Amino acid sequence: MGKPGNTGMRRILRATRYSAQGFRQAWRHEAAFRQEVTLTLLLLPLALWLGQTAAERAALLATCLLVLVVELLNSAIEAAVDRHGDQLHELSGRAKDMGSAAVFVSLCLVVLVWGVVAWQRFAG
Repeated sequence: MGKPGNTGMRRILRATRYSAQGFRQAWRHEAAFRQEVTLTLLLLPLALWLGQTAAERAALLATCLLVLVVELLNSAIEAAVDRHGDQLHELSGRAKDMGSAAVFVSLCLVVLVWGVVAWQRFAG
């Protein structure tokens, strides 16, 4: 059940505001997020040029956006873990390491998809 008074357009507007706050916080506090946004913006025109079909262009852009999604989730995990202090704990380390691994996998997906599309474009 939803929160009272938080329905319809009010809910949508609040959710939009919270999302904007999340983007601002990620930009302000996460160097990796800033780097990945910059890389995505640089790759955008290249994706439009490299992809020969709408599906290829969508795949090239989707992989870049997926990196941003995973980075936002990883940053949220890190913030939640760090909230509990600087004391080392096996589970805290595991959570942060798995978040980092998820970012790595998403970056590998970028390399794979971009590599396949580039291979088809130039070697095929």
